[in-house]
Amino acid sequence: MNTIDVHKLVDEARFNRFHATVLFLCAVIIVADGYDLAVAGIALPAIMSGMNVDPTTAGFMASSALFGMMFGAVGMGMLADHIGRRWALSISVLLFSVFTAAAGMAHDPLTFSVLRFIAGLGIGGALPCSTAHVSEFAPKKLRGLLATAMLCGYAVGSVIATLVGKQFLEKYGWQSVFFAAGAPIVLIPFILKLMPESLPFLLIRNDNSRIRAIISRLAPSHPLHAGVRFLVPVDNEAEGVSIGRLFQDGRSFSTVMFAAAFFSVLFMMYALSTWLVKLMAMAGYSVGSALNFLLLYNGGAIVGAIFGGWLSDKLKIKWVLCIFFSVSVVTLTMLGHGVQPLSLIVAVVGASTLGTGIVLHAYAAQFYPAAIRSTGVGFASSVGRAGGISAPIGIGVLMSMHLPLEQNFIAIAMAGLVGAIAVALIDHRRSASAIDASKVLDASETKTVSARAIAAARP
Repeated sequence: MNTIDVHKLVDEARFNRFHATVLFLCAVIIVADGYDLAVAGIALPAIMSGMNVDPTTAGFMASSALFGMMFGAVGMGMLADHIGRRWALSISVLLFSVFTAAAGMAHDPLTFSVLRFIAGLGIGGALPCSTAHVSEFAPKKLRGLLATAMLCGYAVGSVIATLVGKQFLEKYGWQSVFFAAGAPIVLIPFILKLMPESLPFLLIRNDNSRIRAIISRLAPSHPLHAGVRFLVPVDNEAEGVSIGRLFQDGRSFSTVMFAAAFFSVLFMMYALSTWLVKLMAMAGYSVGSALNFLLLYNGGAIVGAIFGGWLSDKLKIKWVLCIFFSVSVVTLTMLGHGVQPLSLIVAVVGASTLGTGIVLHAYAAQFYPAAIRSTGVGFASSVGRAGGISAPIGIGVLMSMHLPLEQNFIAIAMAGLVGAIAVALIDHRRSASAIDASKVLDASETKTVSARAIAAARP
């Protein structure tokens, strides 16, 4: 009976309309995800004025979605591995669309915070599920580039939120930018109709008809005989999905290092998204230039993520990340000392912080086997949310101590140093991609030895 290794088939497939559909749908989800996360920070001054709240209360309101994201990242990741990623993605979109829009109708801080917490469950869940899905179906030679290109939607969403805020905040009030966040709910029917389900998920349920339909789109030229059996490597079998599996097969230490790296990069990202404008104002720049700084930061992130994805397909993604983290340390220190040209430095900071976060998600998706990919990315990003939550508070405390400007930036840069060390300590030999490569090598060596034995046995 013929068998097909679906993992190998995906690796060797040529990019076609099927891959473009998966990439497009996941990218649009991440754009909406990025918008929903950024919108609160952009509207926060108007919210503070409209609800008459002090900065401490406003900070709690802004952090409520981050708390939700911490639970949503790991919860939705695990749910995706149990009910399928299409439904997990649909639930995520439903949560962040409906409840972010509903937050626009809140009249008090508590109601706003509760609604943003629930929206955060969806915001946090969409990222690991989308990352895992694109990584699963991407051809091996394009996997890093496609995953990071999709994740650039996060920065694109932030840019859109900034531009929408510029157009609508003064004319229609802060509520308008939240109401606009409800639009992505129209994506759900397209996700359920057009998005393929995870292959290991279908294999464990013996859903051969859906597997055949996916493979016929993924690799149209590959023959599918009537009695063909579909297989995945043992590590990719979707059985016993749990956080515990992240710490099996020699992955324990690397899982902890991934969590540390996510903590570090999210600390930098949220420290800058919260305090960059204020820190630049302390350096003597007009607060009115905040939009330009945000656009430069997010523009740099897009370029950095795409370049990092391309570079990761040429070199080892682990060492690409180490370089990016190191660049963040240098450029943040330069920013604190006012090194010119400032616009270029801010753009490179965006590339090496937010851009690094995007590439890090892609690496986590490549590290874990397909069956626990959503759980692995979700767990690491969920733990990392603690860095995102603590960053605004920690840097705020330092600013209240009236330290020299450069020391605030150095404090943020130290998180980049921790991230570089954490990634360097990840055991890449335990990654799914490295194990698959070693299996291919072992198979090749076995064939060579067998051929030599047959030749030697000939009279």
